[in-house]
Amino acid sequence: MNYDSILPNQIQDYDGDLVFTTENEAPEDTSIPLLFDDITKKQLAVVKGLIVQKLDSGLNEKILLLGIDPGQRIGLSIYYLGNHISNTFFTSIEKLVEYLVNLMAGLKAKKKIVKIGNGDMIIANKIFELLNLKFCSNFEIEFVDESNTTLKIKNYNQRGKRDMLSAQFITQRSGYWRSVLPLSMTG
Repeated sequence: MNYDSILPNQIQDYDGDLVFTTENEAPEDTSIPLLFDDITKKQLAVVKGLIVQKLDSGLNEKILLLGIDPGQRIGLSIYYLGNHISNTFFTSIEKLVEYLVNLMAGLKAKKKIVKIGNGDMIIANKIFELLNLKFCSNFEIEFVDESNTTLKIKNYNQRGKRDMLSAQFITQRSGYWRSVLPLSMTG
């Protein structure tokens, strides 16, 4: 990533797209989008999403789309405001759900859609149940047909690459969906 290093008094005249600074050094009003150093404590995908959000033209739909390939290794693909921001994988449902909750809480979107492949419905339902228990806001969930999403990759499955690619394909599919209201609203 290319960047310029500037002094705080140069922020007002800077002609770049985004400034990363501290709150103390930020000018009170500026036309350049600002990100503050407190974001470094957040997950990398949230940081990428916040950068995308600051640079967004406003033409993209305000959607956070998560594709999940359930299985022994759980692939995850993340799209935010029409941009692919991350691929990763997990070996624990609990760690995945914790990651998803932080991600969904950290990024603003009108719609939050979780698409889960139907290849392993036992794990898919566990993910859904845990996410419904731990995320206190509404989201949509879709269980999609994941047939033909697994690619043949040399050396079998290098560091979950196949699972992450399957999750990416799952984000592009449609399935049966339902809107999920948080348990705090439904009792």
